[in-house]
Formats: sequence, C-alpha cells, structure tokens
Amino acid sequence: MKVRVLGCSGAIARDCRTTSFLLDHDLLVDAGTGVGDLTLDEMAGIDHVLLTHSHLDHVAALPLMVDAIAARRTRPIQVHALQATIDALQAHIFNNTIWPDFSRIPTPAAPFIRFHPLELGQTLWLAGKQVEVLPAVHTVPAVGYAVTGNKGCWVFTGDTEINPALWDRINQLNVAMLVIETAFSNRERGLAQRSLHLSPDVLASELECIGPGRNYPIYITHTKPAETALIMAEVQRLEQTHLAGSNLPHDIRWLRAGQEFEL
Repeated sequence: MKVRVLGCSGAIARDCRTTSFLLDHDLLVDAGTGVGDLTLDEMAGIDHVLLTHSHLDHVAALPLMVDAIAARRTRPIQVHALQATIDALQAHIFNNTIWPDFSRIPTPAAPFIRFHPLELGQTLWLAGKQVEVLPAVHTVPAVGYAVTGNKGCWVFTGDTEINPALWDRINQLNVAMLVIETAFSNRERGLAQRSLHLSPDVLASELECIGPGRNYPIYITHTKPAETALIMAEVQRLEQTHLAGSNLPHDIRWLRAGQEFEL
C-alpha cells in the first residue's frame, strides 16, 4: 500500500496544504487543500473518501473535487464518515446554498456522491484495504483510522487531544507508521486544550501510553505554519529529556507534503 501525503499542515500558507492522504490511487483520507495538487485523472480515480471530522481544513477540497471530476466518472464517489459529519456536510456545504447537493445531482437515484455512515470501532473493506475506525477526542465528533498494508497498519489519529481509548486499541495493532497531530506549541498549550489539539508536552504524555517493547516511526502532522519550527524544536527537546526514561526511544519525525511511503 502506498501512502502519499497531499497535505499535512494545520492551516494554509505558501507550500502549506491542509490534511489529505491518498492511499494507493483510489482511497482518499480527508479532503483538505492538498487535494488540489492532484491532476484531474488522479482525482477521477478516487472511489472512496474517508473523513475524520467536519472541520473545514479536512473537507474543504471535497466539494471542489466532486465538481471538477464528476462528469469524468461513471459511478458515485463513496464518502464515509460519522453520521454527525455527514449531517454537517449536508447542512452547511452540500445544501444548494454554499454548494450544490451532489448527493442528489444529477438525480437522487444516480448522484455524484453517496454518503455512508461509520461507527466507532467498525471495520470495513474499501478499495481492497481493511480500515478500522478509531476513537478521537475533538470539539466535534471525530475519528481516526487504521488501514492495514502489507507491512502493518498505517494509523492516523485525526484531530485529537488526550485519548486513552486510542492507545488501548493501538497497542493491540501491528503498527507500521503512526501519524499524530501536534497543532500548537507549548506556549499555546491553553489554546490547544480549548480546541482539543495536542501540544508537545501533552504529546509526550500520550506517547508514554505506547506499550512496552513496541516501536515504530511516529510522524508529526497538523502543525500550524507559524509555529512549525518551534513545535518541532520542542518535540526534539522532549525526546532528549522528558522521554529519556521511556521503555524505548521514540522515532519521531516531521511529516511533509509530497512524501510517499510504502507499507
């Protein structure tokens, strides 16, 4: 399974694109502004979209992508999300005011997109890949995902803060790569807490929940562009100090748009 990072920033700026991952050629995880770097043919090849939650930085490109490639496809794009996320999209985006309701266009029987509600803990097969819906803790209903590849699971936390249920499940999986958000620096820890995001200090506490003897690359995503350098410096200092007594040193890296991984 190939994982292509289309966007992994917590906001837009030059060369900063918001969250979106393309798995192989046909499964999109979140639909942030990074989708805009795909060609029309690449977008037209996407059969399934998994959304973690309804916030704009994770869904902004979905209505635009559907508009760009719907006429090039012969079947609907399948959009999978929590029912609360689907309800938000239908009420606030695909509402014939902000954007056409492509779940009923060109006809209700043959629309450009179909919505499929997910439930926490559900396992499903999409585009030949096993996907598990993981818990997230955020200001709106949200989830993460574990997608199984040949070398183990690609785990994406989505937007989350302190999340013991997530670690309980991750410690049962064969994790090949963990993508975890750290949106704010420690100086903005109060804002991170209010918006239910991680800061480096809280990230350190969360990584202490990794089970003994388990080690895998951990990629930091969703950093705010104005704070990315500070966040990564703080994470590196934590690795040298706070996490020094961990059962294993953590392999923490910075995720960047354009990276590709074979799992």
